[in-house]
Amino acid sequence: MDSSTGPSPGPAPAAAPAPTKLGFRVYAIVAGLGLANLLAALENTVVAVAAPVLLTDLRFGDSFIWITNAFFLASTATQPLFGQFCNIFGRRPVMLGAVAVFVLGSGVCGGASTAGMLIAGRAVQGVGSGGIMLVSSIVISDLVPLRRRGNLSAMIMAVIGVGSALGPFIGGAVVSATTWRWIFYLNLPIGTLAFAVLFLFLRVRHGTDVSLGRRLRRLDLVDSGLLVASTAAVLYALSYAGTRHPWPSWQTLVPLLVGLAGLLLFGVLETGGFVPAAEPLMPPRFFRNRSLVILAVNTFLNSALLYWSMFFLPVFFQAVKLYSPRRTGVAMLPFSLLGIPGAVVGAVALTRWGRYKPVHVLSFALQTLGFGLFTLQDEATTTAQWAVFQCIVAVGGGISFTTILPAYQAFMAERDLAACTAVWYFIRLFGHVWGVAVPGAVFNNRIDALLAQGAISDARVSQAISAGGAFQAASSAFVEQFPPPLQAEIRAVYREAIRRVFQVAIIFAGIGSLLALFEKEIKLRTTLETEFGLQDGDNDKTRKDYNDTRSRPDPERVPLPPSDGSLDADKQAKGPT
Repeated sequence: MDSSTGPSPGPAPAAAPAPTKLGFRVYAIVAGLGLANLLAALENTVVAVAAPVLLTDLRFGDSFIWITNAFFLASTATQPLFGQFCNIFGRRPVMLGAVAVFVLGSGVCGGASTAGMLIAGRAVQGVGSGGIMLVSSIVISDLVPLRRRGNLSAMIMAVIGVGSALGPFIGGAVVSATTWRWIFYLNLPIGTLAFAVLFLFLRVRHGTDVSLGRRLRRLDLVDSGLLVASTAAVLYALSYAGTRHPWPSWQTLVPLLVGLAGLLLFGVLETGGFVPAAEPLMPPRFFRNRSLVILAVNTFLNSALLYWSMFFLPVFFQAVKLYSPRRTGVAMLPFSLLGIPGAVVGAVALTRWGRYKPVHVLSFALQTLGFGLFTLQDEATTTAQWAVFQCIVAVGGGISFTTILPAYQAFMAERDLAACTAVWYFIRLFGHVWGVAVPGAVFNNRIDALLAQGAISDARVSQAISAGGAFQAASSAFVEQFPPPLQAEIRAVYREAIRRVFQVAIIFAGIGSLLALFEKEIKLRTTLETEFGLQDGDNDKTRKDYNDTRSRPDPERVPLPPSDGSLDADKQAKGPT
């Protein structure tokens, strides 16, 4: 039953304008956004496959997890600030800046001579990647109505899918044929092309005429700093818990508790604001609705499960199946490619029927099934079996990729578009961080427990893969240097550790399935309501539609703050119950 109907004069549905027509410039902008997102997609999967060689060359030790954590920490913590940048400075300069930052970070990574330099470069890449993903979604939301956004998102997903599919193969080929540095240098020409396309075609309205000083005063830099520091503290604790430091140790508990306290303080400050003139990064009104909370939690879970697979399936293929890096890249193709049809199915269903709850239930059910099948994998698993298992998980995850954000935006007024999209991406990328840290901790702890039980008879091998060294050593070259009986022991340890990783994933996916049953569906808007748009005047009617629709409040949506941006709105607004 649709509960979004509110008081509207007469035959309002029949008077709805015709679907927005998409011209050449729109598709050119989408192509530029696709190229930009291709950068991040390639980088994530390339690094996953090439990690063992890279880690050995720069001698990371148990700091290996910071190759991914530095990237995701920087991506995640800067999301809300990017949302403010889009409102204050406009979409175009922020998008171009994000691409430039990512290319800069790629150059730093390619030229890294130490582990610290590579981690710093990955952090710079993370800032750029986070900006690219967020601003791409905001721009798409400015171009088409809510109900049709899934279609353009599916186009971006197709590009990301191609990049994810090619990434493992390219990473394996590069590592096998030349130096790992080229997995970063490849971003330079792609990034330059993306920047050029967006520079030519991404010309949209700014949406504000206030002075630069007033714009800068709207930035919530104090809360942003607190958010970054708190997220970093939590991530540091998770990275070394159970490996370098025991879970009950002060080295783990102090940063974990300080980080969680900082996040709690951040939430308190968002209700009142430390700087009165600043806009809140995460307005509390965004969470005063049961369905918004469920969608936020499931966004976190879906994102975590994506990286759960992306980073530990290669470990299975290289350390258990004894595939080379190049063959591992090929073996990951089903997981990388099948997310595309899943995303298309979700987008088509959303556009055709305007319903997202059944899509989300199906998505998490498929992922739960797929992770259960992953736990059955071992040395004898056939190609057909692991390919089918990957397809199930990939389709399930892809279905949610293009539908959760429109569902989240459905409860918001379009004036809150950039802010709510930034919050959603923060939650999504925070899920990525935990999707590496949590299975990493589970994996390392299981390895150490098996070694303590005497699972490997050679003390040298046990020392090499204990205390966080197992991920770094997860390659066929490492395993095959030992005699066959010892190889069998090593493969068995990796098999059991990976099995435990996917057993925990079943729990997370199952929780998502249950929560999706309690989502509340509301009608998705079919008209474009935005203050932003193409500069050539084609969106004049859109601006009129925006002004008209603002005068017709929807009882299901989160109330708007006052037009002057007063922070009192979050103290007074009462979300739907």
